[in-house]
Amino acid sequence: MLALGLSLLVLMLWSYLFPPPQPPQPATSSNKTTARTKQAQTTPLPAPVKKSFTPIANAKITGKPIIIDTPLYKAVFNSQGGIVEHFILKKYKVSVKPNSPNVDLISPEALAKGPLGIIWDKIPTWQVFNWSYQGPENIQLKDNQVQTITFQANYQNVTLTRKLTFQANTYQIKESLEISQNKPAEIDFVISTLPLSKHENRYNPTKIVYLDPEGLTEEHSEDTLKNGIITSNQVKWGGIANHYFILALIPETKHFAFKAKLEGKIYRLALAQNLNVPPQKQNLKCIYYLGPKEKKQLQLVQHDLVEAIHYGWFDFIAKPLISLLNFFYKFTHNYGIAIILLTVLIKLLFWPLSYQSYKSMNKMKKLQPLMAEIREKYKDDKQKMNEEMMRLYKVYKVNPASGCMPMLIQIPVFFGLYQGLLGAIELRHAPFIPYLPFTHILWLADLSAKDPLYITPLIMGATMFIQQKMTPAPGDPVQAKIMLFMPVIFTFLFLNFPSGLVIYWLVNNILSIAQQWWMLKQEQKDQITAK
Repeated sequence: MLALGLSLLVLMLWSYLFPPPQPPQPATSSNKTTARTKQAQTTPLPAPVKKSFTPIANAKITGKPIIIDTPLYKAVFNSQGGIVEHFILKKYKVSVKPNSPNVDLISPEALAKGPLGIIWDKIPTWQVFNWSYQGPENIQLKDNQVQTITFQANYQNVTLTRKLTFQANTYQIKESLEISQNKPAEIDFVISTLPLSKHENRYNPTKIVYLDPEGLTEEHSEDTLKNGIITSNQVKWGGIANHYFILALIPETKHFAFKAKLEGKIYRLALAQNLNVPPQKQNLKCIYYLGPKEKKQLQLVQHDLVEAIHYGWFDFIAKPLISLLNFFYKFTHNYGIAIILLTVLIKLLFWPLSYQSYKSMNKMKKLQPLMAEIREKYKDDKQKMNEEMMRLYKVYKVNPASGCMPMLIQIPVFFGLYQGLLGAIELRHAPFIPYLPFTHILWLADLSAKDPLYITPLIMGATMFIQQKMTPAPGDPVQAKIMLFMPVIFTFLFLNFPSGLVIYWLVNNILSIAQQWWMLKQEQKDQITAK
């Protein structure tokens, strides 16, 4: 059972931290997406969307800035097509360093690809169409104020009227696009940006995500994204996201196909639909969401955008743990203390199992001399040795597997909390002890990042060593040697883990040491009483 637990831990850590490379997919889409497309063909589209992504040349964009300033963000739009030049989040910084700038979800390098722009029949309208804007150039919204701005364009008997509606208390932007045309054409709503992490890494990759009737799909393989993704018209929403932020497109009218591609370093996604004639006038609607993956904000958006919050394999465990953390945070106003309280709660829940585990290990310790005799007596007959061992366990009513069962049960909790601490926007830049005591050195200023001074993982390794010394030694010499290396292995693994997770494991070890000390004292009292 110990070998099973250790093997499970190693395999899961390896597969999570070093996922296998995915083979390049055909340009049309992955097999999964192709199957979905075939299934969705029963729902008729006005006309099939072409399975390609419109190439856009880099060109200088002229126009005047239109500023939308709300309590949550400051957005800068361009009057030439209504594309967005900056989308600055007021509540989120790039790093925990002093004077760090606010997060800007739109990078200047992506402007040529038309973030929040419209593509008309493979023509980037912000580069070709003649746009006009009539209205204030600096709009400030407070409380629950709502503001709609209008952009209008004409090109070869085509008229586009964009109405963008902003609300002060949400990150979503609603669009109503009125189209007047005299020939069939494909229309695309577009979002584009650079990777959302300043320094892209495997722990927080930028990916394309979308929700359809089969559930949430995430794709961060560059090979697949460079070939492009084309889905059916059943997508509820699609977005460019990492652990903490998302730029999403949500269709409010039917028959949209979803397309996404990585071009160079620019992530692009689009909602595409082919328009027929007649009717000559049509109205298409969609919602943009540019902001944090914050549950309350995502719930304000339609079509289950809240499903963008997903913590991986152990999502069903991670979400309740994060909810408990948020509950404790309401009283402590410190997520580090909230993690400690959560650890105490988990330890109390596992107390009966730990108690039984310790009793079982103690019984096994007392049987070591008898087990050694059996091994020596039947060293040439493994089958007979096992039979005698089983008989010994039965006589003394000992379960050799019960000693490591609590560890196996806690592994899912460990991974759930790991994924929660790594992916919860609430814990991004959440401080515990921001500075090393009596110094100005940054320490535990971000519970979602590793301990920069490696103090907590080293202390955690020391507590594991103390805990191991207090635990009855296993009878098998090989098993004893494996256990001897456990503190070293875990310390090495935890060096780059989120400091919040290290604090959880450290506090858990301290509580385990206290529990084992108390149980040892109780055993000594029982022995004295028995004598």
